[in-house]
Amino acid sequence: MAVTTLTERGELSRAARSFLATESGSAVLLLVAAVAALLWANLVGGYEDFWHTPVAFSVGGADLTLDLRHWVNDGLMVLFFFSVGLEISREMVLGELRGIRALAAPTIAAIGGLVVPAGIYLLLNAGGPGAGAWGIAISTDTAVVIGVLALVGPRCPDQLRVFLLALAIVDDIGAVAAIAVFYTDDVDVVALLLAGALFLALLALRFARIWRTPLYVVIGVLMWWATLRSGVHPSVVGVAMGLLVNAYAPRPEDIQRVQTAGRSFLVDPSAQRAMVAQAAVTEAVSPNERLQMRVQPWTGYVIVPLFVLANAGVLLSGETIAAALTSTITLGIIAGLTVGKLIGVTAGTWLALRTGIGRVPDTLRWGQLVGGAGLAGIGFTVALFVTDLALDEEALVNQAKIGILAGSILAGVIGWTIFRVAGERGGQCAPSGLPVLPPRPWRPPD
Repeated sequence: MAVTTLTERGELSRAARSFLATESGSAVLLLVAAVAALLWANLVGGYEDFWHTPVAFSVGGADLTLDLRHWVNDGLMVLFFFSVGLEISREMVLGELRGIRALAAPTIAAIGGLVVPAGIYLLLNAGGPGAGAWGIAISTDTAVVIGVLALVGPRCPDQLRVFLLALAIVDDIGAVAAIAVFYTDDVDVVALLLAGALFLALLALRFARIWRTPLYVVIGVLMWWATLRSGVHPSVVGVAMGLLVNAYAPRPEDIQRVQTAGRSFLVDPSAQRAMVAQAAVTEAVSPNERLQMRVQPWTGYVIVPLFVLANAGVLLSGETIAAALTSTITLGIIAGLTVGKLIGVTAGTWLALRTGIGRVPDTLRWGQLVGGAGLAGIGFTVALFVTDLALDEEALVNQAKIGILAGSILAGVIGWTIFRVAGERGGQCAPSGLPVLPPRPWRPPD
């Protein structure tokens, strides 16, 4: 009798359900922020002047001055990338990315979704003023994709949502790597070495099992400042710190301690025993999950919508729209997000299954996977982020933003249409090889 994994039976981990719920809710605020930015830029006015307002912080003889937009992009967005790092760490240890074959299919699909859109963009822009902006066309916006999947309804099973979540995580890794390698100009070696030394200090604290939040915060802020001074974008700091945070399942002795403290509280419901029980429960949950519960609502409901509000405002005058219609930057981004993502993700998934390197739940149909590949072209948050790094001229930035908006809308329509027309068709995806046993859950002693 075939043995299926928990995911193949349609049972998602609590952590995955929580993450998907947060992403779905934040998608609504993200879209509202995008509309508000467009209305502000086109009807109210003063959009660019406001976000270019300089803000300075001084400590002793050192000062740091950035405009409001860069405080959001280079400062607050580090917390967004920190949550990405936390998610990567947890999923590789406890979640849907554990195991080579479980990780292989979304990884190869994500690589296809990174390479093909970049190639299509460069075909249209090689040698032009926007050639270096190929990174705009490679990103997938997890929040909006999960939000659109909610509109698809029962044609999108939970297994596909988890597959796309894993794909988006690998996609984020590729995007952060591209930012660090290709969108860094002049490097201050001394500042970069200081950032590296601080990272090693954090690594030493982790292996020494010293978990003191204020200590990590202070070192993290100093590492952010050093990385910013070095010329490397500080987004890598967020991901690196997220990866350092330990993730583990509750151990039997931790569960036993919680049970003992709970029974003690039932016998004597005093404040002291309540504090002991609370401490036991907190210790049983990994620092990774505790931090995600605190950070993800802020990133999903505040930071990312604020980032979109600060970056999505493009002036949609007749002149800018006419320029975008003939711009290879705009057309390259649209083609990359719609055609490139659809082909790249589908081909990567097919390759993983055909070679037997990876597997997906055998209840999924090809129509559903192709529909998900179409939705993967919704690139918004990271696409806007790369735009700020890759382009300097205002006209080119506007053309890129129009391409992001148009490409993401078209990708959403294409993916939704595929689900409506072919979501239940295409035959089941038959994974190759032997079934994978589910991990044995921890059980407290009797």
